[in-house]
Amino acid sequence: MIWSATGRIAGQAGQFVISIVLARLLMPEDFGLIGMLSIFIAISQGFVDSGMGSGLIQKKDRTEVDFSTVFIFNLVVSSTFYLLLFASAPLIAQFYDKPQLINLTRVLSLNIVINALALVQRSRLRIKVDFKTIAKVDVIAMICSGGIAILFALLGFGVWALVIQNIIRSVTSALLLWFMERWRFSIVFSKKSFKDLFGFGSKLLISGLVARIMQNIYNIIIGKVYSASELGFYTRGRSFSELTAGTVSSILNQVTYPILASIQDDKARLVSVYSRLIRMTSFLIFPAMTMLALLADPFIMLFLTEKWAPAIVLLQWMSFAWIFNPISAINLNILNSIGRSDLFMKVDLSKVPIVLIALLITVPISIKAVVIGNVITHCIAFFINAYMPGKLFGYGPISQLKDMVPVFFATGIMALTVFMVVNFIDNHALKLIIGGLVGVLTYILMSYILKINELEEVKGLFTKIRNGKE
Repeated sequence: MIWSATGRIAGQAGQFVISIVLARLLMPEDFGLIGMLSIFIAISQGFVDSGMGSGLIQKKDRTEVDFSTVFIFNLVVSSTFYLLLFASAPLIAQFYDKPQLINLTRVLSLNIVINALALVQRSRLRIKVDFKTIAKVDVIAMICSGGIAILFALLGFGVWALVIQNIIRSVTSALLLWFMERWRFSIVFSKKSFKDLFGFGSKLLISGLVARIMQNIYNIIIGKVYSASELGFYTRGRSFSELTAGTVSSILNQVTYPILASIQDDKARLVSVYSRLIRMTSFLIFPAMTMLALLADPFIMLFLTEKWAPAIVLLQWMSFAWIFNPISAINLNILNSIGRSDLFMKVDLSKVPIVLIALLITVPISIKAVVIGNVITHCIAFFINAYMPGKLFGYGPISQLKDMVPVFFATGIMALTVFMVVNFIDNHALKLIIGGLVGVLTYILMSYILKINELEEVKGLFTKIRNGKE
């Protein structure tokens, strides 16, 4: 968990700085153009993996033949989808009425093939729980790609700086994974291996595709109905909200899945780890996302400048939309860890009508209404995601919310305190610094008064790190 968190937080901190620099150098419509293509890249990437990487992790008696089978499958499917997107580029450009999307699509889609080349290596590292190596790879790739992107933005390449950033990051990551995880594939494709892995992964493929479509459908609808600039405001607001919630969610997804899978036969231990993860996640994510919403105004105005002001209200609402996302990730992960990808698929599919109804109601109103609708759908999704684990393990949404009550209360007091303090400050930098310090100290104090166990657990973890025991 420490190495996964270190790698992810370091990577996101670096990406945070890079994003700010690029946002100051580029225009909102540049980010909007990339956002228009996100759904096509996401769907293609979902087909490439097809849940088979997760199948390798979940499978107990995996062999070298399994790895080679998945590698060949990934390579063939990724090449096929690249060719499809290359041929479809004019249609995509016509749909959005943006001719420049033809070349953007054809170059950006190369990421699909590049990422496919290293999917097996990343899965092998996750099986070994070697998140130290993964952390190194991700941070180095982020630094290299970010530096080159900033250079191209300074040289006036506009949206192409963002494309180059994505390509360089994928190439660097793939090369490092091949070098550090010295696995060499053989040209072997086993029908039996494919059948076993795809039998598990096919459910994840379906649910994964649905999830990717639901996550990116906002981009395609906003890009079609509104302007590229307005989509740029939306994608920036979403990216910064994901920076916090997405970081925690990614760490938990990477670490908890192989760990929960490894103890799937010990139900008592599985439930114990599962409930602890839920409590710790809420302890960390609730105050973080609330603080982001409270300080969105000075944050955007100070770092991104006034040209990004329309993104402020979107960031505030999206901070609350993503607040339950990491907890939902754990609730779904435990289903996969016990081999119930079928339940995972059913749970994911059940949320689709809710999202579509919300979109039909809110899109004609405004982008702000779309984001508010997203907050409501995420809250409903929490109850849906937690229902099935509740039936299987006796730790459902009501039990989880009861465990979160002290955190809700501590976060509420923190929010009220920060709100009152920053109202008396005019300077954006001081608002961020003082508001942040007051928020952290108030939350720690309230956690101590309420005797929230996770505070002691976090303190103990830092003590062990400082003493060099872990």
